[in-house]
Amino acid sequence: MRILVIEDEPRLLENLSRAYREGCHYAVDTAADGREGLYLGQSAEYDLIVLDLMLPGMGGLSIVRELRRKGRVAPVLVLTARDEKAVIISLLNAGADDYLTKPFDLGELFARSKALMRRSKGHASPILRVGDLEVNAAEKSVKRGSRPIELTPMEYRVLEYLAHRPRAVVSKSELLEHLYDFNWEKFSNVLEVYISGLRRKLDHQSAPLIHTLRGQGYILRE
Repeated sequence: MRILVIEDEPRLLENLSRAYREGCHYAVDTAADGREGLYLGQSAEYDLIVLDLMLPGMGGLSIVRELRRKGRVAPVLVLTARDEKAVIISLLNAGADDYLTKPFDLGELFARSKALMRRSKGHASPILRVGDLEVNAAEKSVKRGSRPIELTPMEYRVLEYLAHRPRAVVSKSELLEHLYDFNWEKFSNVLEVYISGLRRKLDHQSAPLIHTLRGQGYILRE
């Protein structure tokens, strides 16, 4: 998954981006002011945007309104030190999906982030199933039938993204954009290595699940 974090406090921005990368294994882009954040939010497709309410250059409320006006549908989680009812109502009416009041618990931030991304892709449950394959997005575990499967962090990220889009063709560029930050192009040659590793582990004594459509991309289906 690829997320955007917009926060002007340097230490908090660093801590959040590191926590998402190390704790959730997400690709993370960052912005330290509102206008840069809006530019990034309009320039790429994100699975989640996390932004502070009070930002230099352009406030969080204005960013949400502009993103929705431009047709951007990525879920938005707002971090705010203000919990007045009027402020929260304005945020939700502008198109924000959820909010957390500072200071917040990191575990709750992760849980809300994952829930927003699941719902945005049509999955209320953290359990993703394709045939006899089960991907537990909360525990980051994988089973095929009753057989647990050990994956590397990158193999898991590839599989989870495909599992969110079962029976849909996912292009190589789309997959890479959601696995890495803006430097994704330099990793383009390693995607086949992850796909090969997944096939070896998933298809052991079972029918293939990941299929290649030449010139189009990959599809996860029975």
